[in-house]
Amino acid sequence: MSGIVPTDPASGSGTSAVGTVPEEPDDLALRLVRALVCAAVEPALGGVLLFDLEPRLVDPVARLFADILNGPGQPADTPLVLGATSRDEDLWTRPRLRQGPDGLSFRIEPGPLIRADGRPGAPPLAVVPDLTRLSVAGMRAAVQLVCADLVVVEHTGLSHAAQPRTRWLAACRSSDAGRLSPHLLDRFAIRLSAAALNLPPADRLLARVPPAWLTAATQGVPVAAVTDDALERVQELLGRDTSAPGIRRELALARLARTLAALDSEGTATVRHCDAAARLIGLAVAEPAQPAETAVGPATSPPPSPSPRRGPVPGDGHGDRGGHADGDARPRRAPGEPLLETEPAEGIGTSPGGAPEALAGPFPEDGAAVLRDFAPLRSPWQRTAGPATARGVVIGTRRARDLRDLAYVRTVREAAVHQRLRRTERFTISPVDLHSHVRASAPERMLVLVLDHTCRGDDWDWQDALTPFLQWAYTGRAATQVIEVGAAEPADELRAESFAARSVLDPRVLAALYRPAGRATPLAHGIEQAAQALRRAFRQQGNGLAEAWLVVVTDGRGNVPLRVSHTGRVSGPVAAEGVEDAFKAAARINAMDRTRLHVTVVDAAREPYGDLPFALADRLGGSVVEGRATRGRGSNGEGGTVER
Repeated sequence: MSGIVPTDPASGSGTSAVGTVPEEPDDLALRLVRALVCAAVEPALGGVLLFDLEPRLVDPVARLFADILNGPGQPADTPLVLGATSRDEDLWTRPRLRQGPDGLSFRIEPGPLIRADGRPGAPPLAVVPDLTRLSVAGMRAAVQLVCADLVVVEHTGLSHAAQPRTRWLAACRSSDAGRLSPHLLDRFAIRLSAAALNLPPADRLLARVPPAWLTAATQGVPVAAVTDDALERVQELLGRDTSAPGIRRELALARLARTLAALDSEGTATVRHCDAAARLIGLAVAEPAQPAETAVGPATSPPPSPSPRRGPVPGDGHGDRGGHADGDARPRRAPGEPLLETEPAEGIGTSPGGAPEALAGPFPEDGAAVLRDFAPLRSPWQRTAGPATARGVVIGTRRARDLRDLAYVRTVREAAVHQRLRRTERFTISPVDLHSHVRASAPERMLVLVLDHTCRGDDWDWQDALTPFLQWAYTGRAATQVIEVGAAEPADELRAESFAARSVLDPRVLAALYRPAGRATPLAHGIEQAAQALRRAFRQQGNGLAEAWLVVVTDGRGNVPLRVSHTGRVSGPVAAEGVEDAFKAAARINAMDRTRLHVTVVDAAREPYGDLPFALADRLGGSVVEGRATRGRGSNGEGGTVER
């Protein structure tokens, strides 16, 4: 991601939406600006995470946070935007060219994340528009810096040790919070659900904040003490098991209550401030059970605001996840209805069923039903040669640091802007005009699954046979291509269906393993699609794709010829034409580069024609793994799998 989504200059800095602006800020907008003030005052609250924030509001919220950090009327620096292409060398260090008595020399200076540590002035702001798409280097930097008391950076030519001052503003969908590392989420002390945020102009919002709060955001306030009753109230509000590892949530809520007390010019944080802190981040607050002599009257405690509720989202398909990979429970077509009847529109996204469901509360990862990476903060092992920046899909441009992978169109466009000022007779390109490509990280491994649903009966679960391959793809963060043959109720039963996933953690992969079986088996078309996917991956990725696995689970009994899959018309008996076409398509895969491609066939052990999987493996040039041992042929006596 190359920058923050721009706003309309005519609408003013901080204008949120197209259309009329509300006369008065609502409760969510007021809670947001108060939370940003607390993050500016207390370095231990320097991480702010907003759930379900609309992408168009990232820039207005970032501008609002920058205005609070710098003070009213003061110019703010450009925020540092972190995304999928953020690298360690771009965050921690920065080379500078200096003119010395002996000529030009380079000097390593602190990078943008630590450049303001130990220096006066307003703290810088780091913005992460989508925390789930942040690179591994950016995630590690957030874990090390957010809410930390000390950061130590040792690099060639640089030795840095100071308290980090950078404030972090991140956005994330609540349904994707479970995919993130718990260590990363715990660093963001202030969390707020911004699903229904309607942001008015910044000046109108800041006018609702006490002037003393804005002054404290730039000058600081004395630290308030926290009573024992307040700490007990924090544990009661969170309602967590005391035996659970980690106390960062309790510390964050206690620090927020302490900051609110300091902003109110009170030297001690009490139970009342803990309740106010809980309401600020959206926690449900119940009146504490106190003795009569210490009870707090209604005059000293504001009425609790209604806690956010989890409700259905229009267009959400999460209500029924069974039967289809995309979570959409489509009705069966009744006789007499048109074949291509118009269905409700579906959203576009990685989650099945369209738009993801918004989870309530500041800790949505506790109730998110998603799969999480085992080591999300660890970079995958790189074994390919060549620079990583020269691989992957182009997603943007930036100023060139060398002459590799230049973006010629952007370079010429930058040079054309300055031609009149340079006053040269010929078109001149200066070093400052050079721009290079920014590329997304390319996967180095790939898993292609061809699943023949007609070979899996009620007496066999092929997940046991596929587990080693799925584990390999998971640990290697391999891209996944799933090709389904013979599934029930397909879009076209004469053709194979396929989809690409970023990893095996995609919910569609698990749903594909348990699809009910249909009637037709276009095995030849499925193998042809596998060959096309592999050829496309090797050609596009170049040397970046180091290893690929093709796993075919079938009984070999294809009853749909390839011409029928291409034309969609059946003309007469097919006999063994479908099996022969599958063998011909497999021979094309056998001719590929076998130093990087591994092929195996999982035998379903179906009779008759039990030798077809072995013949298919011979055409593919791969091995055979018995997915279901049978009596009299390759049985190990215990019903396990046997590799051949």
